Amino acid sequence: MPVLLKKSQVARAAATQVALPKPAEVSPTPAKTVAAGASAVTLAQILRSWWPITLSWLMMIAEGPMVAALLARLPEPTLNLAAYGGIVRPLTFAIESPLLVLLTASATLCKNWETYQKVRKYAIWYIAICTAIHVVIAITPVYYWVTGRLIDAPQQIIEPARIGMIITIPYLALVAYRRLNHGVLIRFRHSYSIMIGTLIRLVLVLAVMIFGPSFKLGASGVFLGALTMTGGVLIEALFIEWRFRPVCRNELKKAPAPEAAERINHSQFMKFYLPLASTTVAMFLIHPVISAALSRMPNPVLSLAIWSPVVGLAGMLAAGGGPLVDVMVTVLDRPRSLARIRQFTLMVAAVTALLALSLVLSPLGKVWFGSVSALAGSLLTVAQTSFWFALPYPIFLVFQSYYQGILTYKHRTNRITEAVFLNTLTMVVFLILGTLWGKTEGIYVATTALSVGMILQTFWLWWRSQKWLHLLEEEVQGKVAR
Repeated sequence: MPVLLKKSQVARAAATQVALPKPAEVSPTPAKTVAAGASAVTLAQILRSWWPITLSWLMMIAEGPMVAALLARLPEPTLNLAAYGGIVRPLTFAIESPLLVLLTASATLCKNWETYQKVRKYAIWYIAICTAIHVVIAITPVYYWVTGRLIDAPQQIIEPARIGMIITIPYLALVAYRRLNHGVLIRFRHSYSIMIGTLIRLVLVLAVMIFGPSFKLGASGVFLGALTMTGGVLIEALFIEWRFRPVCRNELKKAPAPEAAERINHSQFMKFYLPLASTTVAMFLIHPVISAALSRMPNPVLSLAIWSPVVGLAGMLAAGGGPLVDVMVTVLDRPRSLARIRQFTLMVAAVTALLALSLVLSPLGKVWFGSVSALAGSLLTVAQTSFWFALPYPIFLVFQSYYQGILTYKHRTNRITEAVFLNTLTMVVFLILGTLWGKTEGIYVATTALSVGMILQTFWLWWRSQKWLHLLEEEVQGKVAR
């Protein structure tokens, strides 16, 4: 989402930009074509590739709503939800955003031990810089300038949120190092370990959600939420490190050393890394922008409290669309793959739309927000109403993933960057207009901005992908004719 899911989408979108050629060596057309000798892809094969990634996505996205459900069951739920969802998560995600594409860098470049050592060295420097920024914001007076002046958060949530910011200081390093190792596991075909690691993390969060309210710890909800967030990623990072070591010993270190043309230095790495990092920064800076806008519109504490559960549910519904990019880049070189991908995309979109509509047209939405998210009273009512405005988001994300997959396969990821910036700009404009208008709760403006931004992003990608879509269709027809 620009808010939820885009970090994985943009990171994966660049996974095919591996060669890092000199400008004179760049071919005007991508090298990939439909493989003549490959067998035709089937819907069953696409499904087998899609479901493990989707399950991992779903579990990762579910963490946010689960922590929000934990806070809703603790004393002062509105205050804690507003502090955690309005300051701790968006600020933490914004600071860590340059590190998220380490997965892409690792999966794309780390074909051998020598390259991995270089990428790891660069990653450690980036981790140190981002962690230093987090420390400065969390424990110095800069925090009050960011939360009080920039975000203009309600005074009653600023101090509780600072506790959460301090607790999440290790979070960035853990996420970054885990994603670095994720990339190696993906490259050497151990993706199931990633899914298991995410499951372990989710089980920990679920255990805290179920048993946490039973213990009289005397700690604030924000403290427990931030501790759960950091503890979950710590356990997952340790598991991934355990799974990474035999892969490193038996496969990575035994892989052939890079040829002279494949060796990279820091300058080349930065040329590869900075465009991707700037895109994720642009996407995740929208988090504190949303918090700032919600804080300046009517009933700010209520909107900040509801934002996390509502957008979390929209993200969970969108989990089936995001992994389409991963699937497409692995099957588009096979005959009849484009037709099968189209069919599968329509199937995923139909299921997503059906689930989304069932949440607003049946009692399921009330059950989710009332029983699972533990919202009550005005929180429950506004959450149900505002979810209507977020309804197009997961549906259009499926189609934008389809067009993004085409562009990724054809090495035209700069078009994806354009679409992300258009989405971000659209959301900022909506939030500014809503703030100036000032006659409705910010949650309605923010969810509308989320959906409109995704719709415009989808149409931009549709427009920018037409040339490459037609080219791919011609390649497929040529191979099938032979």
